Amino acid sequence: MSAPIPLRQDFEASQLRGLAKRSKDGPQARRLLALAAIYDGATRTEAAKIGGVGLQIIRDWVLRFNARGPDALVNGKSPGQPSKLNDLQRQAIADMIERGPIPAVHGVVRWRLIDLAQWIFEEFRITIAKQTLSRELRAMGYRKLSARPRHHAQAQGAIEDFKASQGAWKKSRAQGLRHDRNLVRRRGSYRPEEQDYPSLGETRHPPKRTA
Repeated sequence: MSAPIPLRQDFEASQLRGLAKRSKDGPQARRLLALAAIYDGATRTEAAKIGGVGLQIIRDWVLRFNARGPDALVNGKSPGQPSKLNDLQRQAIADMIERGPIPAVHGVVRWRLIDLAQWIFEEFRITIAKQTLSRELRAMGYRKLSARPRHHAQAQGAIEDFKASQGAWKKSRAQGLRHDRNLVRRRGSYRPEEQDYPSLGETRHPPKRTA
């Protein structure tokens, strides 16, 4: 059986117990007390009982403590799964979102997450889920992709100008229709042809002479 790894010599048991007392992290305090027992001469088995762990874990604590001191006994945040996209790919995605899709090329008039994920696969051969892409876009400052279709060549303010012109056209057209109806009403009030010709189904015969 190999000899246990000795603790670094620039600390002692009283220092570790003082740090454990002031620590606001429970797991760190428990690890410090276990290592303090080793400084006092306890065996690794006894230190493992104090820490509530096995001998292999005690060995790991000793290695971490020797390398980086008491701070190494604090649980670090897991880095998680590394991102599938690098900075250059993120910049390309941002440029594509800003330009918008070309319907004849991309087959869509607005970007959805599923469409953008398909473009990423075709461009970089990277398969990315919609949820993962949504988190990436939020980190890049995009809260939501365009929810309303818009032509890629549409000029800024074109819709407002079109609505304004349409409103004026409808108004003038409605006035013209009212004018035409007034003419019809005026024609209906005087129909000279009805004075010259009998109504449909009526005939005019000269009066019969009686003998």
